[in-house]
Amino acid sequence: MKKGEIYEGIIETVEFPNKGKVQVEGKTVVVKNGIPGQKVRFMINKKKGTRLEGRLLEVLDKSPLEVREPVCSIFPACGGCMYQTMSYEEQLNMKAAQVKKLIDEAVIRGGQVDTEGKPDYIFEGIKGSPQEFAYRNKMEFSFGDEYKDGPLSLGLHKKGSTYDVLNACDCKLVHEDMTKILTCILEYCREEGFSYYHKMQHTGFLRHLLLRRGNTTGEILVNLVTTSEIETDFAELQKRLLALPLEGKIVGFLHIINNSLSDVVRSDETRILYGQDYFYEEILGLKFKITPFSFFQPNSYGAEVLYKTAREYIGDTKEMTVFDLYSGTGTISQIMASVAKEVIGVEIVEEAVKAAGENAHLNGIENCRFIAGDVLKVLDDIQEKPDFIILDPPRDGIHPKALPKIIDYGVDKLVYISCKPTSLARDLEMFLGRGYQVEKVCCVDQFCQTVHVETVVLLSQQKPDDTIEIDLDLDELDATSAELKATYQEIKDYVLKEFGLKVSSLYISQVKRKCGIEVGENYNLPKSENARVPQCPKEKEEAIKAALKYYAMI
Repeated sequence: MKKGEIYEGIIETVEFPNKGKVQVEGKTVVVKNGIPGQKVRFMINKKKGTRLEGRLLEVLDKSPLEVREPVCSIFPACGGCMYQTMSYEEQLNMKAAQVKKLIDEAVIRGGQVDTEGKPDYIFEGIKGSPQEFAYRNKMEFSFGDEYKDGPLSLGLHKKGSTYDVLNACDCKLVHEDMTKILTCILEYCREEGFSYYHKMQHTGFLRHLLLRRGNTTGEILVNLVTTSEIETDFAELQKRLLALPLEGKIVGFLHIINNSLSDVVRSDETRILYGQDYFYEEILGLKFKITPFSFFQPNSYGAEVLYKTAREYIGDTKEMTVFDLYSGTGTISQIMASVAKEVIGVEIVEEAVKAAGENAHLNGIENCRFIAGDVLKVLDDIQEKPDFIILDPPRDGIHPKALPKIIDYGVDKLVYISCKPTSLARDLEMFLGRGYQVEKVCCVDQFCQTVHVETVVLLSQQKPDDTIEIDLDLDELDATSAELKATYQEIKDYVLKEFGLKVSSLYISQVKRKCGIEVGENYNLPKSENARVPQCPKEKEEAIKAALKYYAMI
C-alpha cells in the first residue's frame, strides 16, 4: 500500500475516540470518523512502518447499526455529531466497550490480574445522559463561509477542515433558543455586510458566537466575538435578540473584542451591551454563577449523573480533609463539602478559582478553600495532608511530574474522573506500579452523538490484608552463582534509593526468571488454591533489571 492509493473496506471496530479498523489485503488501516459496519472508500494518507491511516472519502453502504435518520441538515459533513444515526443504546454500548478495552489493557500491564491472567477489577458499564439532544449549555460557533468566497456562514467547521464553516441553524445538540439566536445574528450580520475574520490574512471583523444557556434556569448569555476592525454599537441587533420568542431569557448580551492572531475564543476587551456578564445554573441543589469563559460541565443533566456517581465512589469522608485537584469552578468541591471536614481545591485558571469562591459563598459553604496555581507547584506549598483525593484533570491527564507527588500522599482511596480514557489509562499504569489497584470503573455519557465519554475510577492503596501469602524460601531462591553477587535486600535497597520504588522478593524472583537467572521452583506458589499471584508491574521490572545490571548479574 502506498500513500495516495484508494481502497474500499468495512469498518470492523472503532477504538476510542474515533479510530475505525479496516482490514485490506491482510493489513489493518485506521480510518477515522466512521461507524462499525460501514462499507467505506478511503485514501491512504499516512504510512509509518506497518502503521497505515486512511482518510474517509465516502460511505458506500450504511452500517446495520444506523437505524435512525439524521436529525439535522449538515450531517454527516459536520464533525460534531458522529453517531446520531445510531440508536442511543448502541452508542452507549460502543463507548463502554472502548473504555473497558483501554482499562483492561492498563490493569493487565500493571499486573492486576486474576488466576487466569484476566483484568481483576469491577467494570460497572455506562450511564447515559438523561437528555439525548438539546443538552449542551455552551457552544462556540464560528463565522466563515461554507466554501471559498461563498456567503457569510455561522456554525461549525466542516469535518476535516479548518476553514469551511457550515451553518448550524438546526443544530440539535443545543436548545432551540440557541439556534434562534444564531439565525437572528447571522441574518443581521449578512444585512450589514460584515466580513468574517480570515485566519491567514488576519483581516476581517466577525470571529465567534459564544452562547451559554442554563439548562435548569433557562438564563442565556450571548457573547459576540469580533476584532476591533469596525466600531459599531449593535443596538439594532440587541433589539432583535430581545424580541425573539424564546423559552428561556437573555440575561446578558456582550461584545467581546479579540485581536489575537490565534483562532481561539478569548477577550482583549469585554463590553456589556445589555444586562450582565454572568448567568446561573443549578446542579444537585447547588447554585453556580457562570461567566463567559469559566469552565462548567457542558451537559448539566449529565453532570448530575457524573457527580452522583463520583460521590458514590468517594463514600464516607466525614472528618476528612479532601483535595480536589483540577477543581475548575469548584463544583465537586462544593458537592463534597457537606460530608467532609475540609475541601481544598486547586485550579490553574484564576478566573475559575475566583468563580469557585463566589459560588461557595453563594451556597453558604464555609469549609471549601480554593488555590490558584499549577497542581505540580501548589502541592509543594500546601501544609495540609489529604485523607482523600479527587482528580479531574484536563484532557491530557495529569502532568507526569505531578503524578508521583499525588501518589506520595499515600491516601487509602482516591477517585479519578477523566474526560479522555487514553490519558486515564496511561496514568493508571503509574498508580498500579506504585501500589494502588483499580477497584471499580464506571462510564458516564455526557456527550451524546459524539465520540467523547467521561470515566470515573475508584483506586485504593493495597494494604497488607490485600496481599497474598506466598511461601518464599530465600535459600531456594538464591540458587546460582550469579545471584550470590547481590542479596534480595541489596536489590530492594538499590531500587528504593535509585527509583523510589518498593519491590518484593516475589517481584525480584519474577524478573530474575525473565532474565534467565535460575530461581527456586516454589518462588511464586500461593498458600491457597484460589489466591491470586500479583505480577511485577512494568515500571518495577525495569528498576529491578537496572539493579541486576548494577550488580553484574545480567
